[in-house]
Amino acid sequence: MKLQFIAAALAASFVVPAQAQTEIQWWHSMTAVNNEVVNDLAKDFNASQKDFKVVPVYKGSYAESLTAGVAAFRAGNAPNILQVFEVGTATMMASKGAIVPVYKVMADAGKKFDPKVYVPAVASYYTAPNGQMLSFPFNSSTTVFYINKDAFEKAGIDASKPPTTWPEVALAAAKLKASGHRCPLTIAWQGWTQMESFSTWHNTLLATKRNGLDGADARLVSNSPLHVRHIENLANMAKQGLFVYKGRENAPEGTFVSGECAMITTSSGFYGNVAKNAKFKYAVATLPYYPDVPGAPQNTVIGGASLWVMAGKKPEEYKGVAAFFDYLSRPEVQSATHKRTGYLPITLAAYKVTEDSGFYKQNPGTDTAVNQMIRKTTDKSRGIRLGNYLQIRTIEDEELEQVWAGKKTAQEALDSIVKRGNELLERFEKANKG
Repeated sequence: MKLQFIAAALAASFVVPAQAQTEIQWWHSMTAVNNEVVNDLAKDFNASQKDFKVVPVYKGSYAESLTAGVAAFRAGNAPNILQVFEVGTATMMASKGAIVPVYKVMADAGKKFDPKVYVPAVASYYTAPNGQMLSFPFNSSTTVFYINKDAFEKAGIDASKPPTTWPEVALAAAKLKASGHRCPLTIAWQGWTQMESFSTWHNTLLATKRNGLDGADARLVSNSPLHVRHIENLANMAKQGLFVYKGRENAPEGTFVSGECAMITTSSGFYGNVAKNAKFKYAVATLPYYPDVPGAPQNTVIGGASLWVMAGKKPEEYKGVAAFFDYLSRPEVQSATHKRTGYLPITLAAYKVTEDSGFYKQNPGTDTAVNQMIRKTTDKSRGIRLGNYLQIRTIEDEELEQVWAGKKTAQEALDSIVKRGNELLERFEKANKG
């Protein structure tokens, strides 16, 4: 018995312990249906292999998550992956030493990573001048137009033909109001939808230097006659109760889902929420435009966010990040995510898988965002990448709110946006020279 005990003890001493999984921290800002998708992606990846464990952590809004990520890096405890919305792209690109470019992470791990497989408008936005991608496109979106078809029918409007121009939107809003609707139109992410995408959709510059893509010395020019005309029109609609301002960022989205507001311009990434929670028939349509503007409609700009890999981590952790990104790039994974959320399929292969599945035919309008983004871009419409843009967006919100409240004219507000915004751009340029 004693010999058996000794033998068992010796055998136990030679048992190789199970290898511990390498944990990958992923900080994000996804809520509602999109949060469910994030958790499912991590869960499915974790189940697909045994070496790594991705742990998603919700860190608040996009702005809050970016602030938390920067603070965590300075404190030496940053996550492996930080989701940053497109507004923070220029800031992240300038954060030398804080991030590891995604192309390097993939190459070091021996993973195939070809920027050419991504939707061009998506890939180019996150690509440095040397042609290398710096962050991983994740939930890329663009601005689209949603309508409540039931409300349209009640107002005697043909719901099968959503308004495509701003004059048509104003006409529909008037009919909706006459039918008793208290909020015919609202707008989410007003700086993005009514300044940025509005500009590229009309092939008009928001800022010099190709909207900042050609250098940090870009300056805002968003007080042009076309911009003034549009904001004046919205101000007039606000006075008449045709457009009702419901708050900043995505706060107005809840008023559409509830049926309170009948039309909204917002992100294609809002689709998952509408599909799951709206109790009425709806349609997803292209962003409205002014038909008399030459070249319109052109293409809308990228929104949503990308995944940045933070510096200062162990080699094994970077291997885990690369494996996860490789998993996220699979066409079937991309397609499934696109169908659930309304975010763009970031690769051309994922778009084809979705199209071949019949999803777009079965769900009319779900290809709107893709069609708006895959158009050929111009020097004025490729994208917008400006320094300190998080603060500039806040300025846009402050000034536009003055217009909707009748306290400033469109010209006064836009002039102020340009003046205050350019002061921030000058500061950013000085801080990042050399």
